[in-house]
Amino acid sequence: MTALRIALVIGLLAAASAALEGQGRGGGAPQPGDCPRDNVSFHTCALAKAKTYTPPRTPDGQPDMQGIWRGQGGGVENIEEHAGNGDVNAGPTWVVDTPDGKVPYQPWALEQRKENWEKYIDPNVPCLSSGVPRMLYTPGDITIAQTKDVFVLTHSRSHTFRLIPIGSAPRVDSSVRLWLGTSRGHWDGNTFVADVTNQNGRTWLDQAGNFFSEAVHVVERFTMVDANTIHYEARIDDPTVYARPWTMVFAIRRNTDPKYEVFEEACHEGERDTEQILGAGHSFYPGITQKP
Repeated sequence: MTALRIALVIGLLAAASAALEGQGRGGGAPQPGDCPRDNVSFHTCALAKAKTYTPPRTPDGQPDMQGIWRGQGGGVENIEEHAGNGDVNAGPTWVVDTPDGKVPYQPWALEQRKENWEKYIDPNVPCLSSGVPRMLYTPGDITIAQTKDVFVLTHSRSHTFRLIPIGSAPRVDSSVRLWLGTSRGHWDGNTFVADVTNQNGRTWLDQAGNFFSEAVHVVERFTMVDANTIHYEARIDDPTVYARPWTMVFAIRRNTDPKYEVFEEACHEGERDTEQILGAGHSFYPGITQKP
């Protein structure tokens, strides 16, 4: 690991994250109720609170999650527990259902993750789409809009958006591979569930090189805990890469500032970091389509 790698990748992304956190926030993001901040404890607490919380409703009777939100920070650096240094803040694991709080990689895939960090550029650096679930915790604002038939997620970074049909919309052919995959949604009581397939396997879960292949299947669950907090859960299954399915959890918090305006981060315009990192000997991540 070179100092240049740290300076150009971690440092630049950390600076960008800090800048976005400060864009017009106005102190508008409340804490996630009275639940603990570490993800494992938040998971248990939030689900208990959700059982007694009655969310507001849309005219169609759905739980009303509309508004401006922001995913919990920390996982953008590493979704596993990690120590801090001059460039990265320490953070707890986001993995809630493995004994050691780590992603349950197959042996070859654990080595691949190490190679990702040493050899490749985080796909977020050249402004590529974050994939699912990383879209929800990439620094920036998430806007949720709802109709009876569609659940809409837009992100302030790189014009990212997802239109999730609700109900029995047909799936696209398995040969179609997209940066954000294809999603189909339904309501499970007060929880919105999105079933995600058809991702292209060319994104990472974080800056540390945690990854999946194009065979990944993600099931997302959005549950309101209180008026200003969503418990977000992603069940991730990829038999090509992981020894077993696993689950990550984090808080999504509402921005309550009535004067807040979403900052649009175009990203590509004026971007020069990629050129510098390629010059340092790193490569674009090609993705993993099958086990070597």
